[in-house]
Amino acid sequence: MTGPSTGPSRRSAYWCERAWLGGPEVTEDVLVEIEGDRITGVTVAAGATPPGARVLRGLVLPGLANCHSHAFHRALRGRTQRERGTFWTWRDQMYAVAGRLDPGTYFCLARATYTEMALAGITAVGEFHYVHHDPSGAAYSAPNAMGEALIAAAREVGIRIALLDTCYLASGFDRPPSGVQIRFSDGSAEGWAARVEGLAREYSSARDVVIGAAVHSVRAVPRDQIPTIAGWAVEHQAPLHVHVSEQTAENAACLEAHGVTPTQLLADAGVLSDRCSAVHVTHLTESDLALLGQSRTNADLCPTTERDLADGIGRSLALHEAGCPLTLGSDSHAVIDLFEEMRAVELHERLSTRERGHWQAASLLEAATGAGQRSLGFGDAGVIVAGGRADLVALDVESVRTAGTGSGVETAVFAATAADVTDVVSGGVHIVEDREHVAFPRVARDLRRSIQRVVGES
Repeated sequence: MTGPSTGPSRRSAYWCERAWLGGPEVTEDVLVEIEGDRITGVTVAAGATPPGARVLRGLVLPGLANCHSHAFHRALRGRTQRERGTFWTWRDQMYAVAGRLDPGTYFCLARATYTEMALAGITAVGEFHYVHHDPSGAAYSAPNAMGEALIAAAREVGIRIALLDTCYLASGFDRPPSGVQIRFSDGSAEGWAARVEGLAREYSSARDVVIGAAVHSVRAVPRDQIPTIAGWAVEHQAPLHVHVSEQTAENAACLEAHGVTPTQLLADAGVLSDRCSAVHVTHLTESDLALLGQSRTNADLCPTTERDLADGIGRSLALHEAGCPLTLGSDSHAVIDLFEEMRAVELHERLSTRERGHWQAASLLEAATGAGQRSLGFGDAGVIVAGGRADLVALDVESVRTAGTGSGVETAVFAATAADVTDVVSGGVHIVEDREHVAFPRVARDLRRSIQRVVGES
């Protein structure tokens, strides 16, 4: 899905005080040389800083991958916490925001949201995108105007985007879309494929954009339509993502309608594979675990959202032991902090089992970096190695959160937060310096203004 680099070649070098190159330990005094968007050399350079190299203090990590994002959900933060309820009552509030979006407001909100991600060390986002059409359900004059707005936003911020263009055709099993959902529907999987084909052609040679596919859920795409989406993903060798068993009500409805679990239905439709990411996978049977593991489907957990929406605790360790690579996302953006998502995986297992020490820090870092980048179609990212994408994230290891914690991988996973990210290099470009985005230094203002426009406040 990616092509050759364009534009003038840039050369730079960074001397990293400490760097995580994979495994359980970190390495001191690492020189990373970069040309364009590629790392050309990684060497240990003990002693004085090499001439011409910029210094990155603290602990340097590969770029993080946020594998599940709904950018417009950022407008809900702090606004959905006033009453009791469930996922389904929260969804009504989310739909109200979705109904107010247009390409212009979506671009501004997404750009501010992606800037917040960049400040948190995220260099690639998987945007699960389903608000396709105007409020009447009619196509915009440019059929992919909303998706193009998201791509433009990510590019301005300087992070990569996997636009996971989502098929959404029903409000439930055997129920047509209603209300704001008419904005989401292309009428059929064939209609969805025809629209998204234009995006795939346009970005076929882009290095910073992947056009992927998504089945919103088994309740939102009829069973006989799902193979069309899966087939499109196979034909284009594109990532394919799907919400799976986030709610027990979804499982019960699927069993009533089809006599199988959502995972079994997706397996029968040809969805599960090592290019597929199953999002949430919170309520699974033993058979579901086996199907997901045998197919090497990625298990994309979003712990801060799953607890915010009262979804439940995902079975991360069981999924891992079954054979599923673990990836992470911030989903509804109740929090944008992949460090919190990493440690939440372990801490949720502790709550569920009343035992400690299920996940090693290095394994959780791999989920947030290499495994996540691969699941989005950026297979050459997520590791600091010659030939890889030139993404570097520097963490302050002397903040009030991290001081005295050892400055190793455990510091990153079990002590640091997004606030400890000091510098970010994304695709060879230094986009965050000293905790400030180079192009958008007033992100709090940008977030406030864009959210006020979307929610209708002056």
